[in-house]
Amino acid sequence: MMLIPTHHFRDIERKPEYLQPEKCVPPPYPGPVGTMWFIRDGCGIACAIVTWFLVLYAEFVVLFVMLIPSRDYVYSIINGIVFNLLAFLALASHCRAMLTDPGAVPKGNATKEFIESLQLKPGQVVYKCPKCCSIKPDRAHHCSVCKRCIRKMDHHCPWVNNCVGENNQKYFVLFTMYIALISLHALIMVGFHFLHCFEEDWTKCSSFSPPTTVILLILLCFEGLLFLIFTSVMFGTQVHSICTDETGIERLKRKNQPRQRAGSWQSVKETFGGDFSLNWFNPFSRPCQPEIPSDKDLVRQVASLSDTDYAETTEEQSEETRDEDSVEVTDE
Repeated sequence: MMLIPTHHFRDIERKPEYLQPEKCVPPPYPGPVGTMWFIRDGCGIACAIVTWFLVLYAEFVVLFVMLIPSRDYVYSIINGIVFNLLAFLALASHCRAMLTDPGAVPKGNATKEFIESLQLKPGQVVYKCPKCCSIKPDRAHHCSVCKRCIRKMDHHCPWVNNCVGENNQKYFVLFTMYIALISLHALIMVGFHFLHCFEEDWTKCSSFSPPTTVILLILLCFEGLLFLIFTSVMFGTQVHSICTDETGIERLKRKNQPRQRAGSWQSVKETFGGDFSLNWFNPFSRPCQPEIPSDKDLVRQVASLSDTDYAETTEEQSEETRDEDSVEVTDE
């Protein structure tokens, strides 16, 4: 059980009929383990396609404009292997981040029968989401795109067409890291290629015409610089969130809610899957599987009786945030 601080009751709705739990549809029978997760969002699917197109465009320019026409075979082979390996790991990480359940809370479990089965005692509460009719564990938030409550939701990223949560944060971090690396690698190769072509005849630098070669290289340079900055910032933000054990949503809300936080190193190990090893950088290895909250973990304890009194006095304030959370309170 958890102690709920006083200020956290701004978003309390004390009327159980608001949720109408008797209208909640019981959750469907869980599918087999490993069932594919995919969000049918038009914007997210388009962004994911654009991501793959940009990576493949960089692959085309690097191979057919810079490396294959080069007469330095050692240079071409080494850089070709490195770039293709990083690109493969980036796309694999993207697929895992997109197709992995980020930590969705069972939908429709806020039924009247289930809430009664919890046998709430005086001073105990459960958080209920009015949008997906589910009982929310601690640190879970509702995503309007996924239409589910996600455990330890950091944000919804359209580029991976998925939420970033406790189950797929590792893959998202790897995706941003590998994209930043191939962007940096491409920029370095473009710089060397321009220097080489300025010293020699442009017609010998590429199998394409000089104007076409210049346009392709400039576009790649612009793409690489843009994504290097963007993914580097995202990578740093995600690493900071992991080390501080504070998601992006929690950082934005700044509730200063007293709770027990995992140590920096412990949080990193939980995210990437155990002690440090090469598997940390492997998008095909799974992170540490978090324990599925039991029924007892869904029940939270009010810190004091004054907290419930505070909830009553702030009911008018909660009208503005009624769509966020609803709380079932037992105070008799």
